[in-house]
Amino acid sequence: MDWPRDRYIAPDLLNVSANMRALLDVIMLALQLYVWILIASAVLSWLVAFNVVNTRNEVVRSIGSFVYAVTEPALRPIRRFMPNLGGVDISPIILLLIIFFIQRVIDLYVYPAVI
Repeated sequence: MDWPRDRYIAPDLLNVSANMRALLDVIMLALQLYVWILIASAVLSWLVAFNVVNTRNEVVRSIGSFVYAVTEPALRPIRRFMPNLGGVDISPIILLLIIFFIQRVIDLYVYPAVI
């Protein structure tokens, strides 16, 4: 007969486990939100480069400055180590791969370790 795990675990440990799961869920949500901001940054840079949107527009300028301020601190160290590829910036792709790796580690190794 399969007994519930709650019966054998102290109630204080269950609260810690629930708090840890909540914290991990917030971290996963923040990482997923950052992925979407990186994608928006790439799309916006392409739209500006191909002159589809005008950076003199105040809304576009404010969105662009927000996205730049949020993504640049994470992309700058990656760009420092990347070789010059002749105008092609693959640092967002590398950052996306790092974020996907972190999410995978949390899913496979951290979630199962939390009771």
